[in-house]
Amino acid sequence: MNRTRLRTTAMSTAAALALPLSLGAMAPHAFAAPTPSTSASAGTSVSPSTSASPSPSTSPSTSTSPSASASPSPSTSASPGAAVPFGPGCSSLLRQGVGGSFERMATQPVATALAENTHLSTFVALAKKAGLVDKLNSTEDITVFAPTNAAFAKLSKAQLDSLRTNEAQLRKALNYHVTEKRVAPDQLPDGSFKTLEGSTLTTSGSGQSFKVNRTTNIVCGDVRTENATVYVVDSVLMPPS
Repeated sequence: MNRTRLRTTAMSTAAALALPLSLGAMAPHAFAAPTPSTSASAGTSVSPSTSASPSPSTSPSTSTSPSASASPSPSTSASPGAAVPFGPGCSSLLRQGVGGSFERMATQPVATALAENTHLSTFVALAKKAGLVDKLNSTEDITVFAPTNAAFAKLSKAQLDSLRTNEAQLRKALNYHVTEKRVAPDQLPDGSFKTLEGSTLTTSGSGQSFKVNRTTNIVCGDVRTENATVYVVDSVLMPPS
């Protein structure tokens, strides 16, 4: 009886001692701290990548302003393909305040047209004195080499007085400035033309630079009138003696 109790007591004691030991062996595994997650904690927000602010839209390129064109020259002809006068003296020919223009001249007989040009008044006045205005206005298809006022000013006083006082000589001199046909610019480089005076005059040159009788310059050429073509010259032409 006592032996059985002793065995029971010993087994109970051994069991009591084994329980704490088994719990201790399990403890490191049961209560070990969890391994921290490598992922960022939920509270830590990943700052968004700063997107580059869009570059401001390039302001529309300023459109190139059209190049300033030189003020257009006054129209010299009413119809397309009509002659355009050439030469350094053309811009100063038209009389201000009269409404004269190359376009207007093309609709007028030649003496009437020349009367509206500020630098040709001496030639027109002498044509009236010689009684040639009607002839100039009525003869078809002629060419007039019209001297400027400055051309007449080159003559000596004696020469000018002789023209003014001798009507026959004046008529002869003025008729020498008029050819029997219209002369086109492409005929000027090597031209020879019969005049109303009876003898011939010559032209030479190239481009837009031409001379009459080798010494007199054409300062404005190919001016059209109703019945004539006009070449304005810088010297008075003298017929052969």
